[in-house]
Amino acid sequence: MRAGAHTTSPPSSAEDAIVFVVDDDPLVRAALSSLFHSVGLRVEAFASATDLLQSPLPGAPSCLVVDVRLPRLSGLDLQAELRSSGVMIPIVFITGHGDIPMSVKAMRAGAINFLTKPFRDQEMLDAVREAIERDRRRLSEVKSHSDEQALFASLTPRQREIMALVTSGLMNKQIAAKIGIAEMTVKIHRGHVMRKMQTRSLAELVLIAQRLGIRGRENPEP
Repeated sequence: MRAGAHTTSPPSSAEDAIVFVVDDDPLVRAALSSLFHSVGLRVEAFASATDLLQSPLPGAPSCLVVDVRLPRLSGLDLQAELRSSGVMIPIVFITGHGDIPMSVKAMRAGAINFLTKPFRDQEMLDAVREAIERDRRRLSEVKSHSDEQALFASLTPRQREIMALVTSGLMNKQIAAKIGIAEMTVKIHRGHVMRKMQTRSLAELVLIAQRLGIRGRENPEP
């Protein structure tokens, strides 16, 4: 790889993991890119945090390998900037000048690991694999939540109301009295809710309602 280049490996599926390397040393960028390519990972390398921030980030499982001491915007500043923008990609920090307070600050802010140069290849690969697996789980949870929101949005206003009341612990008779409809009508709406939300039990529906934050709410909206 040409030192300092912003490159990618050959085209692969969107689900393939990718590692973003940010280091102002071209030799480090080249060495890390070669290491990650050797185990089948896609790589994009940047000479500065600013360059990374100007590049679109994919929705595939990924992680950042970032030098703490970067020109203009430091690695810790990059971490703070990404978090403030809602970008939760896991970070593995590397440094040749690390100290305990810096490491503690990075880890408290959500870094996966903090490696001091020179580090062993296997040490880096283990840290990156852990970071990618964590990001894979995060993306799965995000997709699951998005799917649940879409299902909830498919309910009618009355069905949303019934779901909120059912999952708050009220019985059909109590719901009927509360909103002024027949108990049989409540049962019918409840069946529609279970089917549309693709749930097989009340316990499962309650968990979804908790995640969506609609249990017991008046006139819940998606």
